[in-house]
Amino acid sequence: MPVIDRFGPYRFFFYANENIGSGEPPHVHVTSADGWAVFWLDPVRLRHSEGYTAAEVARIRRIVVVRRTELRRRWDEFFHRPPSQ
Repeated sequence: MPVIDRFGPYRFFFYANENIGSGEPPHVHVTSADGWAVFWLDPVRLRHSEGYTAAEVARIRRIVVVRRTELRRRWDEFFHRPPSQ
């Protein structure tokens, strides 16, 4: 489970086996003491969350939007995919 970023109380990561036959688009998991969420990266949108308020989900989404390029670059590098456009 590579941790690819930390911001405040949030840890951003993906699972090393996620890209194997799942058909899921690039995404990032976010966790903290309050809950967890999953965001698709292209475009950024919430897939699922538990434990977070709507305001906290919005805050995390803003972080993902700002850091999307780096998060996607790390996904592509880890899974040996050509860089996204």
